Amino acid sequence: MNPRPFTRRGVLAGIAATPVAALTACNGVQGGADAAAADFPTRAVDFWVPFDPGGSGDLVSRALAKAAEEPLGESLPVTNKPGANGAVGLKELLAGDADGYTISLAVKSLFAITPLAVEDPDAVVIEDFRIITTLTNEAYVLVVHADSAYRTLDDLLAASAVNYATTGVGTGSQLSAQLLFVGAGVDATDVPFDGGASAVTALLGQEVDAVSASLAETMPQIEAGELRAIAVFSEERSPFLNDVPTAMEAGYDVVVDQRRFVVAPAAVDDEVAGVLSLAFEDAKESPEYGQFLQDNYMDRWEVDNLEAKAHLSEAAEQYAALAEDAGLQLGDGS
Repeated sequence: MNPRPFTRRGVLAGIAATPVAALTACNGVQGGADAAAADFPTRAVDFWVPFDPGGSGDLVSRALAKAAEEPLGESLPVTNKPGANGAVGLKELLAGDADGYTISLAVKSLFAITPLAVEDPDAVVIEDFRIITTLTNEAYVLVVHADSAYRTLDDLLAASAVNYATTGVGTGSQLSAQLLFVGAGVDATDVPFDGGASAVTALLGQEVDAVSASLAETMPQIEAGELRAIAVFSEERSPFLNDVPTAMEAGYDVVVDQRRFVVAPAAVDDEVAGVLSLAFEDAKESPEYGQFLQDNYMDRWEVDNLEAKAHLSEAAEQYAALAEDAGLQLGDGS
């Protein structure tokens, strides 16, 4: 028998399924899709990560999936499906069945920043999805190689030209760096990669001068003395990098963060979504998951589906205004 939180699940499922149950009783219909939803899950639930292995999104997804297997009562195998800041994997998710047996990580930047950079008539929008659970809020940090001649942010912004890596076109990594360099009047060239791990690797190999990436993707190298942090793109200094100034302290109004969450297609059954949500709720309360967040410099983002969607909508408007004011063209990196 699968080890599931039956009491909590039963209460939530009963509330979510009440209209369906009433309609079924009136029509004398039983079984079918409703019965399948009531038994969910009866097999493994595929958890997609639409990014390369090794990045922040991949790390948190694997930690969450591992912690959720016991409360869900089934395995959660993780598969990487990288491309286009998550759009490739999420489009494939929408093309499949909305039965809850395939879910995916998603990120704020895909919905709030990528539309500023990529004209895609078939772009996914947040209304296509149901947010099963919210996960993390992560700050971006600007780093250079430990052997770089640029010791401080002022040094870097005084350079005649800069090549900088980003985690991809239309990402918070790209937006934060470009807002800074354009605001400072620096001749800077964007070198996009498909994820934080590859962007940081390029900097470690001194193929570029700098990179803006999440703390999870850079702190191990910062602590090892391989990279040097010179600015953070948050309103206040990071408690993990208290000696590193914010871009705002240097006079540049650049505040960009990344939020991560788990989605299923919007048509997923209410009861199925409830079972998944409760399993992830239990997983996030586990000591192992909490320790993972602490070890990887991630803050929790704990809001419901509606609040999360409202945040994404507000962020999209805010970032669009910032990009317009700065005259940015994210698609061509200028």
